[in-house]
Amino acid sequence: MSSGKRVSGGEHFMVGDHACAEGALAAGLEFFAGYPITPSTEITEHLSRRMPELGASFVQMEDELGSLAAVLGASAAGARSMTATSGPGFSLMMENIGLAAMMEIPCVIVDVMRGSPSTGLPTAVGQGDVMQARWGSHGDYSIVAYCPNSAQECFDLMIKAFNTADQYRIPTLVLMDEIIGHMTERVVIPEAVKIAFSGRKRPVRPASEAAFLPFKADGNGVPPMAHAGEGYKVHFTGLTHDEKGYPALNAEAHRILVTRLIDKVRLNAAAIVEYEGLHLDDAEVVVVAYGCTSRSARQAVFTAREKGVRVGLLRPITLWPFPEDKLRRLLRKGEVKRFVVAEINMGQISREVERLTQIPVARVNHPGGAMILPEDILEAALS
Repeated sequence: MSSGKRVSGGEHFMVGDHACAEGALAAGLEFFAGYPITPSTEITEHLSRRMPELGASFVQMEDELGSLAAVLGASAAGARSMTATSGPGFSLMMENIGLAAMMEIPCVIVDVMRGSPSTGLPTAVGQGDVMQARWGSHGDYSIVAYCPNSAQECFDLMIKAFNTADQYRIPTLVLMDEIIGHMTERVVIPEAVKIAFSGRKRPVRPASEAAFLPFKADGNGVPPMAHAGEGYKVHFTGLTHDEKGYPALNAEAHRILVTRLIDKVRLNAAAIVEYEGLHLDDAEVVVVAYGCTSRSARQAVFTAREKGVRVGLLRPITLWPFPEDKLRRLLRKGEVKRFVVAEINMGQISREVERLTQIPVARVNHPGGAMILPEDILEAALS
């Protein structure tokens, strides 16, 4: 990449972690705080070189908990902010993910998944964080989680992640896996003018400070965001709060607030959810796979088709919200008899598919360390 340029358009050959970092810069990243951890370290290293060239702020923190805390502070001041981590570091961020959801502070968190639990397999692939991504912080809240399956999508989905975070004032996750993070591929980068966007809405300044309600939502359920240093008086707290931002410690205030925090994503799911479908129009067997596993699944589907078996692929690009409506539409057609879910964990998204479809699901799993082979998925699809 050329020194001093936020975006270098054209064709490049890069690993997924670097494509992720370049996507963040293209999206307007202004602040990064993180702590190196395999296999996300290349994101941190790349941004440590690139951000000073652009006058943006890069800080290596003392740990992952402090990293996300710093990101929230920078975002509250108006900076597009992110961090990147993996495994144990992701676990340390859970408390502050809930804080970001409660205070409605937009940010992007990249988790490059590895073999787990605990220290697990630091340098090998896993996909065991998908349920933690959705439910890891305590209580009820909403997030969006994108899951790329190529270096190109690592770039593209970072831009969407920042836009989504700003539009809905939520923490937004990008769940890569070690294979995708370390895979070197062709990445086409467009010019900055085609992708630069800020979805943050500024509040209309009221006639008096007393009339200002910083957490009063618009028709989409999202309050405009006043930033620190802009002259507004805003009280941020992790406590249940009213539209003024001050603690309101009663059940009715909690119901109103938490319902709105959830509905920001739930009621806008149709606009958020993305997926890729392959040969779904006539499929009798549908394989569900994401991240690097979807690449094996694609080959399995092609081979099954060559054998005359009607197998299709549903690849969630947003793991959260999950593409529930697409699954239900497939069922209403009446042709799908069975689902196969392939993932590098012991069965996480498979439970989601079972819950939504009430159809037996064939699971293709192992806990991490290597990709699932196309032959394993093909066997499950044909049996």
